[in-house]
Amino acid sequence: MTEYRAHFDAEIDFVNGGGLRAEGFRLDLPSPELGEAEIGALLVRHLGLALVGRVALSNLEIVAEPHRGSRGVDASGAEPEASAADRAERGALVDLSHPISAGLVTYPGLPAPTITPHLSREASREHYAPGTEFALDVITMIGNTGTYLDSPFHRYADGGDLASLSLETLVGLRAEVFRLTDATGRGIPAEVFLDRELAGSAVLLHTGWSRHFGRPEYATGAPFLTEAGARHLVAAGVAAVGIDSLNIDDTESGGRRPAHSILLEAGVHVIEHLTALERVPVRGARFTAVPPRVEGFGTFPVRAFAELPA
Repeated sequence: MTEYRAHFDAEIDFVNGGGLRAEGFRLDLPSPELGEAEIGALLVRHLGLALVGRVALSNLEIVAEPHRGSRGVDASGAEPEASAADRAERGALVDLSHPISAGLVTYPGLPAPTITPHLSREASREHYAPGTEFALDVITMIGNTGTYLDSPFHRYADGGDLASLSLETLVGLRAEVFRLTDATGRGIPAEVFLDRELAGSAVLLHTGWSRHFGRPEYATGAPFLTEAGARHLVAAGVAAVGIDSLNIDDTESGGRRPAHSILLEAGVHVIEHLTALERVPVRGARFTAVPPRVEGFGTFPVRAFAELPA
């Protein structure tokens, strides 16, 4: 198979000052059809440069010539093997969040989100160059929409708000999943958790109730964490508790919210309305649920997900 190389002079400037100049440089090419910009990118990769601001080639000539082993240039045009290996080391990701759409009813009695255009694509054409358009939309919603996280401020006026939460308590937590889909009672007792060491983990309660999400059945008879269960998890030192049900508390108890009160007072994050927990192993996964950094706000939707063991 015929191989090709590029011969050229080059000028490279860096965004933080300085530059390089080369005369009569030669570089392996994966194809003779490459343009100047593509060859410039191969040159940067070959030299291992960072913070490049400009690459200009001159006297460019592509010739049939055997390759000499230029770095970062694969004859097939495929990604370097190291990049593929890096991806392989990460386990599969499982989305544990419900999508949010206009009109979604998450919790009965709370307003559904509305999504309206601030600037439509058609109207935006007056503000941009020909062929360029954007959509700018406004979403109005209560924080308790979709799959969301409760911070201490949600329950306590002097509790930490969303902006105060440490990323170390939100990202890559060891997931401990408890399968409760065949439980005979609604309340999840403390005894369920006695068989595991839970310090620093995200305890995920898989009740199967998410199968009713978005339907009237979701609102009544939902599983919940008992007061004793919440006290046990706080004593165990968990970082977060999530449930795929209507609420971490029993919403049919006359307004009492012991689980919220106990967990949030201790700084334990509460994530409600999870889904797809059946796809997460009982042990070995990592859990992430990060809300935006909003000051003076207690609850907000999250993109919760689990990273499965590689």
